[in-house]
Amino acid sequence: MPTADAIDAPPVIRSRLQKLGLHRRDDLVLHLPLRYEDETRVTTIADAPCGTPVQVEARIIDLSVRPAPRRQLLVRVCDAHADDGVLDLRFLSFYGSQQRALENARECGYKLRLFGEIRAGFLGPEMVHPRYRILADDEKLPDSLTPVYPTTAGLSQASLRRLITRALHNADLAELLDLDWCNRHSLLPFGTAVTLLHAPPPEASDVALQTRSHPAWRRIKFDELLAQQLSLRRAYLARRRKGAPVLASAGRLGRRFEASLPFALTGAQRRVVAEIAGDLAAPYPMQRLLQGDVGCGKTIVAALAACQAIEAGYQAAFMAPTEILAEQHFLKLQAWLEPLGVEVVWLTGSLRKSVKQAKQLQAATTAQLIVGTHALIQESIDFARLGLVIVDEQHRFGVVQRLELRRKGGNPHQLMMSATPIPRTLAMSYYADLDVSVIDEMPPGRLPIRTRLFSDSRREQVIAAVRAVVAGGRQAYWVCPLVEESAKLELQAALETCAALSAELPDLRIGLVHGRLRGDEKAAVMAAFVAGGIDVLVATTVIEVGVDVANATLMVIEHAERFGLSQLHQLRGRVGRGRDDSVCVLLYQQPLSPTARARLKIIFENTDGFEIARQDLHLRGPGEFVGSRQSGVPMLRYADLEGDADLVELAQALAVHLLHADPMCARRHLRRWLGNREELLKA
Repeated sequence: MPTADAIDAPPVIRSRLQKLGLHRRDDLVLHLPLRYEDETRVTTIADAPCGTPVQVEARIIDLSVRPAPRRQLLVRVCDAHADDGVLDLRFLSFYGSQQRALENARECGYKLRLFGEIRAGFLGPEMVHPRYRILADDEKLPDSLTPVYPTTAGLSQASLRRLITRALHNADLAELLDLDWCNRHSLLPFGTAVTLLHAPPPEASDVALQTRSHPAWRRIKFDELLAQQLSLRRAYLARRRKGAPVLASAGRLGRRFEASLPFALTGAQRRVVAEIAGDLAAPYPMQRLLQGDVGCGKTIVAALAACQAIEAGYQAAFMAPTEILAEQHFLKLQAWLEPLGVEVVWLTGSLRKSVKQAKQLQAATTAQLIVGTHALIQESIDFARLGLVIVDEQHRFGVVQRLELRRKGGNPHQLMMSATPIPRTLAMSYYADLDVSVIDEMPPGRLPIRTRLFSDSRREQVIAAVRAVVAGGRQAYWVCPLVEESAKLELQAALETCAALSAELPDLRIGLVHGRLRGDEKAAVMAAFVAGGIDVLVATTVIEVGVDVANATLMVIEHAERFGLSQLHQLRGRVGRGRDDSVCVLLYQQPLSPTARARLKIIFENTDGFEIARQDLHLRGPGEFVGSRQSGVPMLRYADLEGDADLVELAQALAVHLLHADPMCARRHLRRWLGNREELLKA
């Protein structure tokens, strides 16, 4: 049964509206124009400029159908208000009823009101497929600009305008926020802003409206950001009301682990460890995002968090997106913690059934730290006493996967790690439901990685560089091109690259690792590379190449123009792990698109992951950047994170205030913007 605020329209129209996400009157009210057309004035044909949308009024002189080379309806008209000015109308697609209506207009002497762009034709000025109306009598011109809305097939602009006009008349446009507060922050009243955007007067600044810099747009963008902040903050507070294991410990295991390290923690690592320790000792679940650049030492921080959980008598689970990355973590954590008496278990989908069952039994009984891939969320695995979940490269996991792992242990604490730094405005918008820790300091002694750009025409020089690096006793990576269309094509590219390098460098030991290899085969290749038995490792992008090999000092990325900035920065960070100078060569194919050129310029000029991420956000926008972060977080339609950073901060502050001081106002604002769709942030 339709609700009181349901859209009053036939079922077929409602189904088309739903494709646009429009279910309620408020949705129509907030479905704002893409642009505007000025139909408030009429220009004479003689004065109408070419290439600009104009409106003219004319009478039909002649009408004919041209059969070849393509059937089209040609209509010649003269200006209805001036002695001069002739224009041809060309309709490449038309109906018989349309032709008959225009013939009747000619016979009766009716005027046409035409809107479109005039351009130079073979026989003089012409309009192709203009929008037109037949005027039997003089009709008043509209008193506002004509909005053009986002729409879908089968839903005309005229129908959408009628529905939105009706919704505006019936919707509640009452101001929900304090008017004095709005005035202090230069925000128009909501009703004024939304009415003006749907029907701006002719004197309104067209440029300000089109570029969304008008004060009315500022109010809408603020309200959109406020709805997002309220949603995220409510989810944050709801999680804090849930119970979680209190992982308080004396810290002896952590101190023993730290004392065993051959280096001291950085100040940033110590600060973040303290933030996490405080969360783990609280009776509500930690939901913390740990971010930092490649090589800043996030894994050590995660290990110290695991030590706190283990000393408190609970288990910790460490999940990574790929087998190679998960195994790397397992080997590192095993080497660190097993000498301290911690039982570390490795669990992945590729293990033999009997081995896997034994590991699952350990997870359900004695294991203190379980490391693995998505195998950790399989139904057959039960944890004995799960207190902490650590998720590496969290953006690679979907919401459902993270939620399943959390359900395994009855609401354990969660630490999510990302080596893709998140720009501040993005963190404030899409990650506002999380506590965020940042490691903004690199370990001492890390040398900067030099980045070089080479066109594919200079490939011989790159191969010579590989030969020289190996002759000096070092190793190299060669990453094959990203082939988005097909993993099969990507494998083929890797095989061809490996064969070509083997022919060019017959004296070198060249290995190949890709996603089609069995787990034990991948492990054998990676172990050989770590041990120095392979000089050059050719790898596809299907797998992580995140192995810590201090002796690898050269990274070659072939077809670098096909990679995203985050991928390029991550791959570059796989060298420079030792005390020798390291180089990353970006081998690109001409010609470069403007976007590819911009990406390569950014990665060449910057080594700071946070600056790269900020520029990446500017290039791609938040939709691609956030990925599958949360299924329910409303993507921003109107606000721009960079251009409206001041509004993000203002919305965040007001959201905190409203939820504390005026929860009814917060609920009404959320209902206006999200309706029944605020089922957000469950992971």
